[in-house]
Amino acid sequence: MKAEDLHHMRHALALAARGLGDVAPNPAVGCVIVNDGVVVGRGRTAKGGRPHAEPQALAMAGEAARGATAYVTLEPCSHHGHTPPCAKSLIDAGVGRVVVATGDPDTRVNGEGIAWLRMAGVEVTTGVCEQEAIDLNAGFFMKVRHARPLVTLKIAQSLDGKIATATGESQWITGETARAYGHLLRARNDAILIGAGTAEADDPMLTCRLPGLEDRKPLRVVLDTRLRLTEWSKLAQTSGEIPTVVYTTAAEGGGALEACGVQIARVAKDAAGRPQIDAVLADLAERGITRLLVEGGAAVHASFLNAGMADRLAVFSAPMILGGAGLSSVDTLVVLALNEAPQFVMTAKRPLGADLLVTYARRG
Repeated sequence: MKAEDLHHMRHALALAARGLGDVAPNPAVGCVIVNDGVVVGRGRTAKGGRPHAEPQALAMAGEAARGATAYVTLEPCSHHGHTPPCAKSLIDAGVGRVVVATGDPDTRVNGEGIAWLRMAGVEVTTGVCEQEAIDLNAGFFMKVRHARPLVTLKIAQSLDGKIATATGESQWITGETARAYGHLLRARNDAILIGAGTAEADDPMLTCRLPGLEDRKPLRVVLDTRLRLTEWSKLAQTSGEIPTVVYTTAAEGGGALEACGVQIARVAKDAAGRPQIDAVLADLAERGITRLLVEGGAAVHASFLNAGMADRLAVFSAPMILGGAGLSSVDTLVVLALNEAPQFVMTAKRPLGADLLVTYARRG
């Protein structure tokens, strides 16, 4: 693998990453165009998914795109949608070589974009930084292949795994740096989900308050079996500005919430009588959500783990001990033996002030 290919593809991946949480239902794609070793154009998927990365990079490159090499983090599309096919745009611009990190599993593409390029005489190299590209767009791939978003559980806890004191006090277990990183996670996801208990106890806004990212407004989601959320909550009162969905098993009710602008989605019950997680995720995918951040509490975390639908964990640990009377980060699981417990692999570890963030991916 050429060193320059790695260098420019990592540049394209860095561009693509800026779109996470801002481009759903489309993938976050980056494109860098290089001619004689000089970057002449670059682009990434725009807000809302359009325009795509390739036409933006080509527009910047202009005539310098002719005979150049284009580095694209995902196979260029080959279907007509709201924009012309990106594969055709690259061909028409006279690009001489295209380097693709990974293929697009969408049935409208799935190798056809690469085939178009090769049939037009464009040299194509694939698999450069492939795993990094797959990891970056894991949410898009999950939606295409399994009709549900990628799920990350965010847990802020003490060293002994408690998310609150015995009296329910939880603000703030982690410090300012860790909380700021938590807002970055919100910005990188399409939706944020909590349970009715957290909504009632904390009355959160579930917004991103990082400077420069205040315009990121992930869909706000509440699992609310009995429609406990009131029309006076911050979520309800601001639902006209920020889309908010409540999933419930209640057959009726919720009119006051709907009058505020909250969307009520009625789904089937699981064995515990709570909203069925797979039904919730399927509906979120229908709404275009590719990446879901779950912020608890303990019963909600357990629901996703019991359903086998927690794909990643982001565990923020604060250097304090709350003891046995504290509230655990995860409620009771339906696990009978060690080999039945949800298994994860550590993917990264980083200090955040006095706290520690450890991230995990589901094993297998």
